[in-house]
Amino acid sequence: MENNFSLYSPNMLKTFQQCPRKFYYRYVKNISMPVNDSVFEFGKNIHALASYYLRKENIDKMELSLSEREAAVWKYLKSIKYFSYEVIETEYNLAVKLEDVFFGGRIDALVKEGDEYYILDYKTGSIPKNAEYDFQTMIYILAVKEFFKTEKVNFIYIDLKNKDEVKVTYTPELGEEYKKALLATADKINNNDLPDKKLDCTCEYSSVCF
Repeated sequence: MENNFSLYSPNMLKTFQQCPRKFYYRYVKNISMPVNDSVFEFGKNIHALASYYLRKENIDKMELSLSEREAAVWKYLKSIKYFSYEVIETEYNLAVKLEDVFFGGRIDALVKEGDEYYILDYKTGSIPKNAEYDFQTMIYILAVKEFFKTEKVNFIYIDLKNKDEVKVTYTPELGEEYKKALLATADKINNNDLPDKKLDCTCEYSSVCF
């Protein structure tokens, strides 16, 4: 399965880590499978509302149309301290080049307080168990560090369900670990032999996995 993708996103790397065959069907064969629309729409609505709010657009009508669940989540989200910081960008596409490989994706929001940058990521589901070494953390921290020429970068996972947060702060040591992990995973993807199907596979691709 030799493929040199122009850019690796966090979801691509996570999918490969979970199951190379799943990666193959989703990103090499470009096969899309059905998803739970209600879960997707809930997250999409909250992300859109946050983006408009941070850009200081009028959201009065949007707030009136929120469901009870959405309204409760939104009340918490707009009360967090990071929403009072200077807004750099929302729904921001950003990438970083490591050696000859590009990694990137879309950041929910990037804010700044003093000379500290904060990458905000809203989770309507769950925060990664090992947030410090999640591919999303690695890529976005390195991308902000390189693009804005700063080492004062923080990644904030905002758990909307449990009203909690997890903070990861960049250090040079972490940065080196991130680079090695990202490049090693991209190399595995490019040189991976498609493994046999897992007999106990129950993912959404199990019906087309041969």
